[in-house]
Amino acid sequence: QVQLVESGGGSVQAGGSLKLSCTASGYISSSCGMGWYRQAPGKERELVSTINNFGTTTYAHSVKGRFTISQDNTKNTLYLQMTSLKTEDTAVYYCAALTIRVIPRCDVTYWGQGTQVTVSS
Repeated sequence: QVQLVESGGGSVQAGGSLKLSCTASGYISSSCGMGWYRQAPGKERELVSTINNFGTTTYAHSVKGRFTISQDNTKNTLYLQMTSLKTEDTAVYYCAALTIRVIPRCDVTYWGQGTQVTVSS
């Protein structure tokens, strides 16, 4: 059974930094990458960043240059380094595991439980 467990969320002032971690357990069949998503109150869940099995990264325009996604395959851990945080970054952040269920699409198959990030002014 696949489990994704996030940690590292918390409260920080605008301009501060946080580093989220996501540790994966269980075998992920047809894995094609990992990602971070977030959901703010009253809004839909949105993509923050992804990293595929080749190490290629993508970022939402709103976080580009401020957030960095990385992974340590030896620890089965995904990271999201967040710097220059803004109040609009406040959300629940979810780790996701992406798999290929219909070639060639790489879609979210597994979700973590989420970790709250609150940025105050």
